[in-house]
Amino acid sequence: MADTTLKISDEIRDRLRTLAEERGLSTRAYVERMVAAIPTEAERAERTAKAIAYVREQFGAELDDDVLREGQVWRQAIAARQVGSRR
Repeated sequence: MADTTLKISDEIRDRLRTLAEERGLSTRAYVERMVAAIPTEAERAERTAKAIAYVREQFGAELDDDVLREGQVWRQAIAARQVGSRR
């Protein structure tokens, strides 16, 4: 395991420490858990491809490029918090 130093504000450091303590974790363990839980773009693309294949296979749905593009725009809007209940 490698040691890494990150320069962050005192406020964020304290927040990380508090969040970790609330979960009974060290700051290191909490950061590792958070980062491990966030998929990379490649992982997201793989999940998307698997989901599309599943929907096509199980439901016989025709998902053309326009429908897939609309879904991608919708997902990006959710990620950007432009839609949904937490606006």
